[in-house]
Amino acid sequence: MPLCVRRTVSFCAALEGGRTEVEGVEAYAANGVAEVEGAWRNGKIAVVRRSRWNEIARLAPDVVIDAILAKRNIATTIADAPLVVALGPGFVAGQDCHYVIETNRGHHLGRIFTQGSAERNTGIPGDIAGHTEARVLRAPANGVFASERRIGDCVEAGAIVGKVATTPVVAAIGGVLRGLILPGTQVTSGLKLGDIDPRAQLDHCHAISDKARAIGGAVLECVMRHCNK
Repeated sequence: MPLCVRRTVSFCAALEGGRTEVEGVEAYAANGVAEVEGAWRNGKIAVVRRSRWNEIARLAPDVVIDAILAKRNIATTIADAPLVVALGPGFVAGQDCHYVIETNRGHHLGRIFTQGSAERNTGIPGDIAGHTEARVLRAPANGVFASERRIGDCVEAGAIVGKVATTPVVAAIGGVLRGLILPGTQVTSGLKLGDIDPRAQLDHCHAISDKARAIGGAVLECVMRHCNK
């Protein structure tokens, strides 16, 4: 059960229905090495559950990118591939990986570190139209998240977006639901459940954000540096 919130622009959504598409790029759920290789032959992205990583790692990847954004290093090592790139805090370039990329919004977003670390986790969401923490929906308790809302729905301040167990999840501001964790997911108190965009532009729900594009471009630069040495 991936904890992704912006599921309309995440390839992990392929695990929900077997296939997904983000801005014209297709991805398919794969259950083994043969299905991964089949997707690659067709120019598609293969999405595999992390529980199968050890099996997939037998493919000996040229590049490993830790984009979990857990704000800490869960299990990535610099020996995982000839090039290992990690996003955000919790990693030391040259020790845990070859490159670290800054993920915090601001002047250094997308900066590539060959030594040292990204900025520490501030715990404060990025500012969108003057809103930071208020635009984020968080689990009010431990339990299973339930909701009949969908990404793209408009909500008003005070609206009930869903429930965790019997505790309601209430919108602090009005706007469009730009992201929502998959209903039925087991969550813990404080976990991010959704993202309200106060700009209320529906097309933003189906487009990669400026932040994601900056980070993605930095990852590509790392790969190009490595391949063109």
